[in-house]
Amino acid sequence: MSDQEILTGGGVNEVVRIGGTVRRPTGPWSPRVHDLLRHLRARGFTASPAVHEVTGDGFEILDFLPGEVGNDPLTPAVMSTEALESAAELLRSYHDSTVGYAQDATDGWMSAARTPAEVICHGDYAPYNCVLDGNRVVGIIDFDTAHPGPRLWDIAYAAYRWAPITAPANPGGFGTAEEQAHRARLFCDRYGLDTAGRAGLVDTVIARLHALVDFMHAEAAAGNPAFAGHLADGHHLLYLADATYLDRQRAVFNRRLGP
Repeated sequence: MSDQEILTGGGVNEVVRIGGTVRRPTGPWSPRVHDLLRHLRARGFTASPAVHEVTGDGFEILDFLPGEVGNDPLTPAVMSTEALESAAELLRSYHDSTVGYAQDATDGWMSAARTPAEVICHGDYAPYNCVLDGNRVVGIIDFDTAHPGPRLWDIAYAAYRWAPITAPANPGGFGTAEEQAHRARLFCDRYGLDTAGRAGLVDTVIARLHALVDFMHAEAAAGNPAFAGHLADGHHLLYLADATYLDRQRAVFNRRLGP
């Protein structure tokens, strides 16, 4: 069909745009994700796609969210302060829309629930899963890794991606440790993260990166070719190096994140 377009940037799934909708493969967790998306719409949260149907051959049909997705290489819009701050505000709005639901939806997710189940974590809140209108983040896509958990578990990974908190050798990052710590502070300010959350952010980012590497190894061992490819390309080594970098720079980040 002439109106079909394969959307670029997806590292695991092939996503096809057909007019005002997208077609994505489903998994065992998809019914739970669809229930989440319907819950968000019922709560008035419209920055996530609506669910239309699941086809007989196992594909989900969702709304296409217009705008620019923050795929690599990062654009000036994605690196802007406005994008950083609006990403934090949208994450807070999303989280707040899942309070209550998180306690009632503990199973059926791709990733295991974590305690306390304060919200439904997106699980991969990064520029490549956000939609921008100019410099402003206006949409969230790809909820496959969503799961119940603490706010801080999701905030930590989001700050890692949006600040970004990356070692100098990571080609996907930018900024000095001071600049990254300043941007992490802005993200926390706009989200409204409390004092306890700020105090635990560095350790949670480090734990989150190690958990990501463990997940990659588990998926590759289970026969997932996408994650096997990521390991072969050394993505896990970048994450581990970033975790080591943050540990070494924790004084810089804690000083910036503090009151």
